[in-house]
Amino acid sequence: MINSRKPLAPTFVAIQRQRLINNRNSLSDSLDLREKEKRSIEQAAQDQAAECEDRAQDSSLKENNQTLEDKWRQQREAISRALAKIDDGTYGLSDLSGDTIPMSRLEAFPEAIRTVAEEEQIAKRNAL
Repeated sequence: MINSRKPLAPTFVAIQRQRLINNRNSLSDSLDLREKEKRSIEQAAQDQAAECEDRAQDSSLKENNQTLEDKWRQQREAISRALAKIDDGTYGLSDLSGDTIPMSRLEAFPEAIRTVAEEEQIAKRNAL
């Protein structure tokens, strides 16, 4: 059930839209840079013989980089969803419950599409 709420001010929404676009562009740039770096590292590795220890460190580094890249992709998806919500007039309402997302949360995390309580419930379920 969607709560009745005071609509978000158009200036606030416009500012949030620009913040989301800037964040999405920054994440995309970072992901593109990581991809170029990976290709460069892979080419360098092909060009020289690697010691076993170097391979283990490379594997650990690749795993850490992949985790970071996955997080960036998830954040970019959330940003795209938030931008879609702005377009359809549901920005500031939870995707799960329709409850109002507090403005303070939107200011801190403009890509928020769920309330803090809902995020905590999801985190608990994923931890099990």
